[in-house]
Amino acid sequence: MSGGVTFERDGDHLVIHVPMELKKRGGRKEIIVAEGLPGTRRPKSPPQEPLVTALARAFHWQELLDTGRYASMTELAEALDVDRSYVGRITRLTLLAPDIVEAIVDGREPSGMSLEQLVTKLPLLWDEQRERFGSPPR
Repeated sequence: MSGGVTFERDGDHLVIHVPMELKKRGGRKEIIVAEGLPGTRRPKSPPQEPLVTALARAFHWQELLDTGRYASMTELAEALDVDRSYVGRITRLTLLAPDIVEAIVDGREPSGMSLEQLVTKLPLLWDEQRERFGSPPR
């Protein structure tokens, strides 16, 4: 999104071009207007609660495993009364690149990111994660 608002005449019509982008968040689309346009302020998007909740669970559960409070994911799953595969999928989120985690918590996650995408075949390499989710490489 670069440039400002432009106006052009098309016969009897005035055509106004406003630089913007669409971002998919939680099943809906948001219009993001370019920063710096007169009279506009880019509001900070609120974090997607399901993504933040899943990240919080992931890091908490991983800590419970790392500290020995639970000896295995199976034991943890039994204590939580959830399926072991669910615990495995969620704790895998601790392998996300730190900048992706930060973007999710700040509400700046890549457009269209969902929990399902995060837990389905998550690449282990951070650069591959950034490529898959459309984050800029570092």
